[in-house]
Amino acid sequence: MGAASCWYSFVVAMAIVLSCWPQAASSELYSVGTRRSPATPATNHRMREKKLLDIILGNGTYDRKIRPSTVDDKGSQEMNYTKVIINIMIRSINKIDDYHMEYSVQMTFREQWKDDRLKYTNEGGKIKYLTLTETDKIWMPDLFFKNEKIGHFHDIILPNTYIRIFPEGEVLYSIRISLTLSCPMNLKLYPLDTQVCELLMASYGWTTEDLVFKWEDKDPIQVNKNLHLPRFTLKEVVPKYCNSKTNTGEYSCLKVNLFFKREFSYYLIQYYIPCCMLVIVSWVSFWLDQYAVPARVALGVTTLLTMSTQNAGINQSLPPVSYTKAIDIWTGVCLTFVFGALLEFALVNYACRSDLQREKMNKQQQLHRRRWDPELLQGTRAEGGVCGPLPSAPPPPPLDDLLHHPSSSSSPSHHHSRHLHHHHYYSGRRGSPEDEYHSFVRERMENGVPTFAMRPLVGSFREGGAAPGACEVHLARSPGRSSTGNCIKLWLSKFPTRSKRIDVIARITFPLVFALFNMAYWSAYLPEEKKQV
Repeated sequence: MGAASCWYSFVVAMAIVLSCWPQAASSELYSVGTRRSPATPATNHRMREKKLLDIILGNGTYDRKIRPSTVDDKGSQEMNYTKVIINIMIRSINKIDDYHMEYSVQMTFREQWKDDRLKYTNEGGKIKYLTLTETDKIWMPDLFFKNEKIGHFHDIILPNTYIRIFPEGEVLYSIRISLTLSCPMNLKLYPLDTQVCELLMASYGWTTEDLVFKWEDKDPIQVNKNLHLPRFTLKEVVPKYCNSKTNTGEYSCLKVNLFFKREFSYYLIQYYIPCCMLVIVSWVSFWLDQYAVPARVALGVTTLLTMSTQNAGINQSLPPVSYTKAIDIWTGVCLTFVFGALLEFALVNYACRSDLQREKMNKQQQLHRRRWDPELLQGTRAEGGVCGPLPSAPPPPPLDDLLHHPSSSSSPSHHHSRHLHHHHYYSGRRGSPEDEYHSFVRERMENGVPTFAMRPLVGSFREGGAAPGACEVHLARSPGRSSTGNCIKLWLSKFPTRSKRIDVIARITFPLVFALFNMAYWSAYLPEEKKQV
């Protein structure tokens, strides 16, 4: 009995515990949930922004075709025009094309204006601005780039543009764009020039009575610090105003002047030094032997063709302009020096052949004189080892006969008598020494009078020295003659031939004139380069 009562008490206790367990579990779960969740639900500000945009833009309350009005700085008077503030950030400049006279730039373009129709409450400072990604929802300024050639927006991954609307109705529009703009260049000092390229922005349809563009007061143009150009240096960026007047009215315009200074080191290595080296190589022909015709011709023609190719390559990268550039003067003078070296060899070759011809004639004349000069002939026989008196020869014709018959243009009878007389005296063969002497004397008669009637006072010189009894004639130097000129003549007399003298003179004059040209060239263009900066 006692065991049964104990079992009954146990079952009743378990039933009471099981009946109370769901309420305890639910109360515990509720207490945990209350600890993990807030007392009030959180506010979604993005949804609040959407509602604000729907309020200010929806239900026909906003018309994007109507231009907003602007209040002056004091906030008391409404102005008739809309003021738009511009600022730009230049991200990169891709290229500057000299031939097409254009440059490519990538930038972030920003516009700011105020539209009172877009005012809203900022919910106690919780909403700083509203963001739009669709530009066709509100009014936009009709700005365009006047000197644009090619332009495009950036749409990767999404369109790089946004619009921010601030509580006071201020609107900020920002977009990233890439433009290829025209840049008229003055290449007179190329490659020592500094070019000024413009970025022109203006209103297309609104005149200054409706729309005015202004630069931002503080730092209107920002430039990327890592901006690098291969052949130029961006020296300065200057914002300006450029309002333009047409027959339809006056339009607001903004301008940015970009000053690009050309890096001269590239052109010095690519153009100036190679041209100078070609000119110096052409001077090597002055030191080659005058008889080395193939070597000198090949050197002159090769340098001339190389210089012409270099000049063509330089002009190929530049536009065909009507004025002379600084590089044109340099290449033109270098080409002239190379061509002059080739012409100098032609002159040397002519002088060399002329010297050979003169030497041949002098030898023939000396041989002719030795035949009839007893002293020279006796000296020649002695030098050749032949002794004894000279062989007898028929006497020469009398000078009186030559005086009576000086000219070959006399009458036929005189010519016939003279021929008989000559035949009487000279019965030897044609071309005998007597005939040569007769011809020698006749050639030296002027107007019927022989140029020599007796032996010269000064004896002939032999190869070993002066003949016995020879005298020397010393001429006094005139007081006005320069000693420098005598030194030059004395120095040139060391070179026996004219061709050698021409080469020696060219070795000095060509480098000297080229050095003078360099002095004049750089002294003229380097100051002009500094004036541009």
